[in-house]
Amino acid sequence: MVKKIFALFLFSGVFLYSCGSGGSQNEIKIDGSGTVYPITEAVAEEFRKVEPNIRVSIGSSGSGAGFKKFVRGETEISNSSREISEEEKALAEENGIEYQQFSIALDGISIVAHPDNDWIKTLTPEELNEIWKADSEVQQWSDIREGWPDEDIRLYGPNTAHGTYDFFTETINGESGASRTDYNAVADYNVAVQGISSDKYSLGYFGLAYYEENADQLKLIGIDSGDGPVEPSLETVKDGTYKPLSRSLYIYVAKSAAKRPAVQKFVEFYFDNAGELAKDVGYVPMPEEDIEEQKSAFRSFASDTVAAN
Repeated sequence: MVKKIFALFLFSGVFLYSCGSGGSQNEIKIDGSGTVYPITEAVAEEFRKVEPNIRVSIGSSGSGAGFKKFVRGETEISNSSREISEEEKALAEENGIEYQQFSIALDGISIVAHPDNDWIKTLTPEELNEIWKADSEVQQWSDIREGWPDEDIRLYGPNTAHGTYDFFTETINGESGASRTDYNAVADYNVAVQGISSDKYSLGYFGLAYYEENADQLKLIGIDSGDGPVEPSLETVKDGTYKPLSRSLYIYVAKSAAKRPAVQKFVEFYFDNAGELAKDVGYVPMPEEDIEEQKSAFRSFASDTVAAN
């Protein structure tokens, strides 16, 4: 009798484990960049229609915060608006996390102001540096250009967890993380949109998609890098004329996850649909040949992973 009860208990345990394991096999955890989030969420929304049994959960804690989870093995895919850092690579290696980076779209960081701001049309990279550098003495609009208002400038931007912060500070200030700290640092870009759209003397930056989504509440500022002012758009980001604030956007896929059919289906679907969906949410699609190259690279990565396991 005892043996029968033990055998029944053992069978139940195996059954429950297999059910739980099967559930996890059909679950994909994603976190990371708030900039990449709209693309990945759009892809996931369409993916759920064709694969309703695969659960895709997506967070938007920022590129840096997302990588912290990814290198600990807490997520299968990490959205990022910058490349993984050397420190993050070391942590991944230390934790036995292997991965591969894939480009999924292009983006331009938009500089925005309140729509009633009638004195600013353009800024130069040098002026952006004067505004945002760590030892900046810019406090009023008149500190940027003579003739602009003697009014305090109120700044909005991403907090340090966001890849947009890393990219902007490195590109404009010459070093990732080199920035003044007396600004409204937001975790959620929608908070920046609300702040800038309600304050005539504000100025801020975030990804192009957030401007496109709120264009009726914001004023877009052109950047003059020496060849005349250029505003970010699908065309200017794609042809490289919007500089120096154009960039690639990425997803990072863990090797341990790439062997799973659910993850393979999702990533393949991502590449098949990212171009159109990126455009729908305000980003710049990569050229078709580049998408095919990334798709091929993922297939090689996934097949190598399966072979290795």
